[in-house]
Amino acid sequence: MIETDIQLSLYLDHIKDETLLAIDTEFRRVDSYLPELCLIQIATKDKLECIDVLSLDNLDPLFVKLYGKKTKWIVHSARQDIEALYSLSNRIPSAVFDTQIAASFLNYPLQISYQSLTESLEDVRLEKKFTRFDWKKRPLPTDVLQYAIDDVKYLIPIFDKLSKELIEHGKLEWVEEDCQFLLKKETYIPNLKQIIKKTKGISKISKKQLDMAINLIIWRESIAKKKNKPRKWIMSDEKIINYATGNINFSSNEWNQFESFIKKNKPDLKDLNLIKKPKPLSEHELIRKNELKEQITNLSIEHNLPNELICTSKNLVKFIRGSDSTSLNSGWRSKIFKI
Repeated sequence: MIETDIQLSLYLDHIKDETLLAIDTEFRRVDSYLPELCLIQIATKDKLECIDVLSLDNLDPLFVKLYGKKTKWIVHSARQDIEALYSLSNRIPSAVFDTQIAASFLNYPLQISYQSLTESLEDVRLEKKFTRFDWKKRPLPTDVLQYAIDDVKYLIPIFDKLSKELIEHGKLEWVEEDCQFLLKKETYIPNLKQIIKKTKGISKISKKQLDMAINLIIWRESIAKKKNKPRKWIMSDEKIINYATGNINFSSNEWNQFESFIKKNKPDLKDLNLIKKPKPLSEHELIRKNELKEQITNLSIEHNLPNELICTSKNLVKFIRGSDSTSLNSGWRSKIFKI
């Protein structure tokens, strides 16, 4: 395991000509707003290594390599790993191949685990006994380090096999297209609209109460980010709804803090007030939806793809109602639909 800047320098010199890096991370997010990166595992074709982020003073040389224009990441279910590194580096990789996304194009389950894919393609059964391990603990036991290394050990062989099959079926470009969202910074910035929508109980309150609830959510997010604490440690969803509906009253200190924040920031709620009951499908829309679902089923059989990968039910409704920003309106999906 790399624990010093000198060791890191020697390692980076060893892999300087490598363009393909299999990457996994271990991080902690139990008591913080941002993921706390603890360990980075990297595999090349001839070397496996763990980098102890908590022991190093300067990660910039590593970031130069990871985010180089010629470096391509191989990651399984890449979003959280990229986010954990983004929280430290504020950078996005130049290219990424997500083996979970790639496998779905070969009709594996949409959310297939790394363990299942490794067992299927490499005939290796990996255990997950350290899933809830506290990665901030030091020193790391030998069996824990082996567990971490195993999470990248098979990624390049899996990449090679998936790529070969994707090329044979003319789907490699489709996978590259679907991985593009992983290369956008906004993917890793907390989405306030989604946070509002996912607030428990928010769809059941009145319009007037909703404005108060949204202001409270914006305030909570600001404090959570500033203190680097989980948002629900600052204020639970239940408490937000109870404050907004008047079921409980603010303490004078909380109210003063909240009022001061709102006056200073003056949130624009116009684009955030998105809690609407879905409009029922008309008879005509329902007929059209069933026609398209049949078409999707036929396409999924023809191209050996899961139905949901082609189009989700939610996107299908948007498409029927004239949205031009659904997955069906661009890229490989529009081509097979001949839109």
